[in-house]
Amino acid sequence: MRSRDELVSFVRELREDYLRRGHEWENQSLDRFLEALAAWMRDSPGWYRNVGKELPEGGDWTFLARALQAATVYE
Repeated sequence: MRSRDELVSFVRELREDYLRRGHEWENQSLDRFLEALAAWMRDSPGWYRNVGKELPEGGDWTFLARALQAATVYE
């Protein structure tokens, strides 16, 4: 992702995918999805190594954390 707008589009596409075929997702409930998200983020250095890519160093983790928190109350 190169911009906030690209991230917004990606999240909306992910939601549309869930609406179309969420029954095929491994993590169909919010609690399982969030647990898998946390697990993947923890293990992401290994994923990046396995696919031959470098883990981005300058990510804005605070923005992502605030966005996830805000989604619990934002309409």
